[in-house]
Amino acid sequence: MRVRWNDESKKRLRQTAQYIKKVFGEKAKDDFLHEVKHTNALLGQNPSMGPLETFLSNMPSSYRSIVVHQHNKIVYRIVDRHIEVVAFWDTRREPKKQAEQVK
Repeated sequence: MRVRWNDESKKRLRQTAQYIKKVFGEKAKDDFLHEVKHTNALLGQNPSMGPLETFLSNMPSSYRSIVVHQHNKIVYRIVDRHIEVVAFWDTRREPKKQAEQVK
Protein backbone atom coordinates (compact mmCIF):
# COMPACT_ATOMS: atom_id res chain seq x y z
CA MET A 1 0.00 0.00 0.00
CA ARG A 2 1.09 3.55 -0.57
CA VAL A 3 1.85 5.65 2.52
CA ARG A 4 0.79 9.31 2.34
CA TRP A 5 1.82 11.90 4.91
CA ASN A 6 -0.33 14.96 5.56
CA ASP A 7 1.33 18.38 5.56
CA GLU A 8 1.37 18.77 9.35
CA SER A 9 3.06 15.38 9.80
CA LYS A 10 5.70 16.28 7.22
CA LYS A 11 6.29 19.59 8.97
CA ARG A 12 6.75 17.92 12.38
CA LEU A 13 9.12 15.35 10.87
CA ARG A 14 11.24 18.14 9.34
CA GLN A 15 11.28 20.04 12.64
CA THR A 16 12.36 16.92 14.51
CA ALA A 17 15.12 16.20 11.99
CA GLN A 18 16.38 19.79 12.26
CA TYR A 19 16.43 19.57 16.04
CA ILE A 20 18.35 16.29 15.96
CA LYS A 21 20.88 17.81 13.57
CA LYS A 22 21.34 20.88 15.76
CA VAL A 23 21.76 18.94 19.00
CA PHE A 24 23.32 15.64 17.91
CA GLY A 25 24.83 16.31 14.48
CA GLU A 26 24.36 15.42 10.84
CA LYS A 27 24.96 11.67 11.24
CA ALA A 28 22.32 11.36 13.96
CA LYS A 29 19.84 13.21 11.75
CA ASP A 30 20.65 10.94 8.79
CA ASP A 31 20.26 7.82 10.97
CA PHE A 32 16.93 9.11 12.26
CA LEU A 33 15.60 9.83 8.76
CA HIS A 34 16.81 6.42 7.57
CA GLU A 35 14.81 4.78 10.39
CA VAL A 36 11.71 6.79 9.46
CA LYS A 37 12.04 5.74 5.80
CA HIS A 38 12.56 2.11 6.80
CA THR A 39 9.49 2.17 9.06
CA ASN A 40 7.50 3.87 6.30
CA ALA A 41 8.42 1.06 3.88
CA LEU A 42 7.51 -1.63 6.42
CA LEU A 43 4.20 0.08 7.05
CA GLY A 44 3.41 0.03 3.33
CA GLN A 45 3.95 -3.72 3.30
CA ASN A 46 2.21 -4.45 6.62
CA PRO A 47 -0.52 -1.84 7.22
CA SER A 48 -1.86 -3.45 10.38
CA MET A 49 1.51 -3.80 12.08
CA GLY A 50 0.92 -0.92 14.49
CA PRO A 51 -1.39 -1.38 17.47
CA LEU A 52 -4.62 0.61 17.73
CA GLU A 53 -4.04 4.04 19.25
CA THR A 54 -5.97 4.07 22.53
CA PHE A 55 -6.11 7.87 22.81
CA LEU A 56 -8.00 8.00 19.51
CA SER A 57 -10.44 5.16 20.20
CA ASN A 58 -13.36 7.61 20.40
CA MET A 59 -12.83 8.73 16.80
CA PRO A 60 -14.98 7.41 13.95
CA SER A 61 -11.93 5.90 12.18
CA SER A 62 -9.52 3.38 13.63
CA TYR A 63 -6.07 4.86 14.16
CA ARG A 64 -2.89 2.90 14.65
CA SER A 65 0.60 3.96 15.65
CA ILE A 66 4.11 2.67 15.32
CA VAL A 67 7.16 3.81 17.23
CA VAL A 68 9.91 5.00 14.91
CA HIS A 69 12.38 6.09 17.54
CA GLN A 70 12.22 6.05 21.31
CA HIS A 71 10.75 9.57 21.29
CA ASN A 72 8.67 9.56 18.11
CA LYS A 73 5.83 7.62 16.59
CA ILE A 74 3.77 7.68 13.43
CA VAL A 75 0.00 7.78 13.87
CA TYR A 76 -1.92 6.56 10.84
CA ARG A 77 -5.14 5.13 9.51
CA ILE A 78 -5.92 2.85 6.62
CA VAL A 79 -8.09 4.55 4.01
CA ASP A 80 -9.24 2.57 0.98
CA ARG A 81 -6.05 1.55 -0.81
CA HIS A 82 -3.54 3.69 1.04
CA ILE A 83 -2.21 4.50 4.47
CA GLU A 84 -2.67 8.06 5.69
CA VAL A 85 -0.16 9.35 8.22
CA VAL A 86 -2.15 11.84 10.29
CA ALA A 87 0.44 12.73 12.94
CA PHE A 88 4.09 12.48 13.86
CA TRP A 89 4.08 12.48 17.66
CA ASP A 90 6.72 13.20 20.23
CA THR A 91 6.08 10.41 22.75
CA ARG A 92 7.32 12.59 25.63
CA ARG A 93 4.39 14.97 25.31
CA GLU A 94 0.89 14.66 26.73
CA PRO A 95 -0.99 12.18 24.47
CA LYS A 96 -4.39 13.79 25.00
CA LYS A 97 -3.11 17.16 23.76
CA GLN A 98 -1.51 15.53 20.75
CA ALA A 99 -4.72 13.67 19.98
CA GLU A 100 -6.38 17.05 19.43
CA GLN A 101 -4.25 17.60 16.33
CA VAL A 102 -5.91 14.58 14.71
CA LYS A 103 -9.42 15.90 15.23
